[in-house]
Amino acid sequence: MTNQNNQTTGDIQKRKTALDARLSDIGWAVLLITVGTIWLLPERQVPQGGWLIAAGLILLGLNAIRYFNGIRMSGFSLVLGTLVLLAGIGAFFAWHLPLFAIALIAIGACMLFRPLVERKSEFPASHGCCCESPGDQGTAVRH
Repeated sequence: MTNQNNQTTGDIQKRKTALDARLSDIGWAVLLITVGTIWLLPERQVPQGGWLIAAGLILLGLNAIRYFNGIRMSGFSLVLGTLVLLAGIGAFFAWHLPLFAIALIAIGACMLFRPLVERKSEFPASHGCCCESPGDQGTAVRH
């Protein structure tokens, strides 16, 4: 019975890994197509920062889909999506946001709070960049 449970768990993990790879490929494809299309439109038809807002929403949406499918979110695309969305909103409202400073704060906060919220797992909390998940280090999960 234990062998069957291990096999079922392995099958579920394989399906999640395959789904994550497909989501990543589809997400980046949609991102590139959307940004390319927006850049082709005349500037007067697209609000200032529109392509940044679209890119941020796509990256954050990709992580939301991962979350609701029980797949670990990509810290890189989560932070990048948030920063790009902030940049787009800032451009739309003509705010001059200090994005580099915001990025440094986000990375520092990630490093500080990640060990507090990370679930116990076989992976240590400090294994590289603060915004990488344990799967980012290996080949099991692509981001």
